[in-house]
Amino acid sequence: MSIWRVILAIFFPPLAILDKGCGSVVIVFLLTICGWVPGVIAALVILNNPK
Repeated sequence: MSIWRVILAIFFPPLAILDKGCGSVVIVFLLTICGWVPGVIAALVILNNPK
């Protein structure tokens, strides 16, 4: 996980995980719509997952 990805996850959570798959992007997008903090947390969790 690079520092640029973390910064992108903080400001634009769905854009930070575009290469992780469509399902992840949709989930993070919906969480970001519900609230910014859940979207950021989900993006950071997905980025931290080694798979």
